[in-house]
Amino acid sequence: MTDQANDHSLELTPPPTSTERTFSSSNRERSGQRSGGPDDKKAIVRSDLGTILLHWTLVIAIVTSLVTGLRLSADAEGAWFSPIFEPILPQGEIWTWHYLSAVFVLALIFSYAAYMSAARLKRRISSKKIVVLSLPASNKLRIAAVNVIAYWLLFGAVLTLTVTGVLLYLGHGGLWVTVHYISALTVMGYIVAHVVLHYFYGGVAQLLRLFRPQPLRQFAGMGRYPLLKSLALGGVVLAGAVALDLSTRGDLYVSQASALPELDGVLDDDAWQDARPVFVRTHQGAGLEGTGESTVEVRAAQVGDKIAFAFRWEDANRSLKRHPLVKTEAGWKMLNNRADISDETAYYEDKFSVAFSKTDAFGGGDSTHMGPKPLGDKPASLHKRGLHYTTDGSLIDVWQWKASRGGMLGKVDDMWFGTPLEPSEAQVAGKKRYSAGYGADEGKSFYVYNYKKQAGSDYQGTVDVLRLPVDFRKTAALMGHLDMSIEATDDEGSQWWMFDAESVPYSAEKDAEIPVNTVIPGVLITGEYLGSRADLDGGAKWQDGYWTLEVIRDMDTGNDQDLPMEDGLFVWLSVFDHNQTRHTRHSRPVRLTFN
Repeated sequence: MTDQANDHSLELTPPPTSTERTFSSSNRERSGQRSGGPDDKKAIVRSDLGTILLHWTLVIAIVTSLVTGLRLSADAEGAWFSPIFEPILPQGEIWTWHYLSAVFVLALIFSYAAYMSAARLKRRISSKKIVVLSLPASNKLRIAAVNVIAYWLLFGAVLTLTVTGVLLYLGHGGLWVTVHYISALTVMGYIVAHVVLHYFYGGVAQLLRLFRPQPLRQFAGMGRYPLLKSLALGGVVLAGAVALDLSTRGDLYVSQASALPELDGVLDDDAWQDARPVFVRTHQGAGLEGTGESTVEVRAAQVGDKIAFAFRWEDANRSLKRHPLVKTEAGWKMLNNRADISDETAYYEDKFSVAFSKTDAFGGGDSTHMGPKPLGDKPASLHKRGLHYTTDGSLIDVWQWKASRGGMLGKVDDMWFGTPLEPSEAQVAGKKRYSAGYGADEGKSFYVYNYKKQAGSDYQGTVDVLRLPVDFRKTAALMGHLDMSIEATDDEGSQWWMFDAESVPYSAEKDAEIPVNTVIPGVLITGEYLGSRADLDGGAKWQDGYWTLEVIRDMDTGNDQDLPMEDGLFVWLSVFDHNQTRHTRHSRPVRLTFN
C-alpha cells in the first residue's frame, strides 16, 4: 500500500494569501526553481521511510505466503492453476514457511494500520475519494479512486485469508479450503492491479517512489515515534499468536489399566473406560465423500510394559479392493487409475497412519518435503508430489494399518521416516519408486502383490499374474457381493486377498479354466511377519461409517527404528480413504502425556 502522488480533496480551496505566496516563492528561489518552471514537473516523488519499510516487509511476507500456498495447492488432486507456476515454486519443507509467513502478514497488517493512523496517513485509503467516479474529474483522480477500491478489496481478501487460514490450521477443511484458495487468488490479482494502477497514475516515477525515502511529514497532534510504536504492536501480535498456539495444543493422556483390551475393533474393554479421548480434525485428503475430512478419536492406556491405542475415524465406506485383477479377452488387467506413479485414488484399500515424533515442527515433525524433486541430488518421487524424510538425523516412528495387507488379520506395519537412503540404479533411472527417508522396519511382512508389470507397461494394459485361485468360485464367494464401484462398501468379513493354500502358481492350463470377467484379489498373504516390522498387533472393525482400530506394542521395543513410548512425544494422524498417498493431514499434533 503506497502513498498517491497527491491527496486531492474535492473541496475548493481559497487562493493563497500574499504571505503564503511570498513564502512559497522564497522557497522555490532558495531551491533554484522558478514558479511554473519545468523543474516543477520533474520533482522526484518520494515516500516516507515508515511506509517504505512496512510496504516491502509486507510484500515479502505476502509473496512468501502466496508461493508456498501455491506449492501446497499444486499438490491437490485435479489442481490445474497452481501447477502453471511449477517452475518458480519453492520445494522442500514448505509448511513452516507458509505458516510463519502467514503469522507475519497478520502482525504486519496490525503494524501498518497502526502506522497509518499514528502518522495521519489514513487519507490514502479514504473512501471519500471514491465519489470522484460519479463526478467530472481528471483521469488521475479517477485512477486514485479505483486504487482505493482495490485497497479495500485487498483488505477484505486478506481478512478472509486470515480467518480461513486459522480455521484450516485448527482442522476445518472442506469449503474453507476453497474460500482460502479463492482469497489467495484475489490477492494475487490485486498485486498485478496495484502495480498497473500506480503506473498509469504516475508512470515509472510513481513506482520508484518506494525506493526513495524522505522524512515523515509532521502534522499537528501527531505522536512521537509512530513507526517504532507500530512495529512494537506488530511484535505483540506476533508473540501473542505464537503463545496462543502453543498454549492450546491438545494432550493425549495415557491412562493406567490392569488388562490389555481384546483386539476386535470394539471399544467395550475396561481399558478404554478410563482413557480420556481426544479428537483430532484432519482434512485435505482424497475421497471421504468429497469433503477430504475425517475426525479421529484417540485413546491410550498403559498396562505394565505394554501400551494400547484406540483410533476411531470417519469413513463412509469399507474399502478393501486393493488393485484387484479382472480377466479380459486380452489377458489379466489390474484395475487402477494411477498405479504407475504410485498415486492410486480409485482401486485401493482403506489405510490409517499414526506417526510419533520428538518434535512438533510443522509438516509432520519436519518430515514432509513438497515438490517434484525436493532432494536435488536424489531421484524425484514417481508422482512428483514430494517425499518423506528428515534432515537432522532424527527418526519418526510410523505405524501404518493397511486393510487388505494384514490389517484385517491382526497386523499393523511398523515403519519410519528418517535420513534419505541412497537410491538404487533402477530408482535413479525412474523405473522403481524412490521413497527417500520412508521405509519399513527391518524384518519381513507377509503380503506380496499378485501381479507383475510387463516390460514397457504403465499398468493400463495387461499384467502378469503370479497365482490363480485353486477354485475361482470359492474365491469369488470369499470376496462377498461384487460391486466394483470405487465407493462401494465391501461386505463385512469379505476377503480381498488369497492365502497360499487358496492359490496355485500361474499356468496357462489353470488360466483356461477361469472365464472372462472373473475378478480375483491383487494381494497374496504368504509367510509371516518377522523382525522389528512385526512389533505391532492390531484389530480393526468397520461399522456405521466408522473404522475402529486397536493397537498394542511394547513400551520400548529395543529396536533402533522405533521410538520408546515416553512423555512428550508428538502424535500425527492420517486417514486414507481407498487411496495410496493422498491422506488427510492436520497442522497441530497432540502431545503424548503420561503424567
